[in-house]
Amino acid sequence: MVSVVPLDAAHLEGWAALFEACHCSCYCRYWHFIGTTNDWLARTAFSADVNRNEHEQALLAGDPAARGLVALAGDAVVGWMKLVPRTSVTKLRKGRVYGALDLGADEGVYSIGCFLVHPEHREKGVARALVRGADDAVRAWGGRAVEAYPRRSHDELRPEEVWMGPEQIYIDAGYTHVAGEPPYPVYRKELNTQG
Repeated sequence: MVSVVPLDAAHLEGWAALFEACHCSCYCRYWHFIGTTNDWLARTAFSADVNRNEHEQALLAGDPAARGLVALAGDAVVGWMKLVPRTSVTKLRKGRVYGALDLGADEGVYSIGCFLVHPEHREKGVARALVRGADDAVRAWGGRAVEAYPRRSHDELRPEEVWMGPEQIYIDAGYTHVAGEPPYPVYRKELNTQG
């Protein structure tokens, strides 16, 4: 069983260790990186510390673009889900996959940007727990909806191909397909924000 809490300064060391355990050098900066694809690939290959430092500094400065949830097994960070205001991931809205879609007003909509689950904790419900935790976190941050962008495939996807989360976990959590076509559907969950 895991607990889910917002990422904060106390969890940064464990958060970074999770990325290292998964051999993932992006540190969730892809949606914020400005530059060419080749520049991004070079940065993740040779300057992962820049990505890590950028995310940590943004979080410590209170930047909503650095928000997310961590899944804890005891004190160990075993999962991560980027959960940010949709306004902070303009690259997502301007890209070729989602840029042409009418997703409605950005205000109050939070985007699930990516997942990372420790290899030893996969297939144990960590991603599901993170998705369930999104509702309360987004409400606490003043949001009204959560949006997700899973990849759909008839073939089984490898773990590195489901970095936006498996489609079924959103369906099971009450998300509705609102836009997009295979392989890139968009799911949204409107939150009851009445007290």
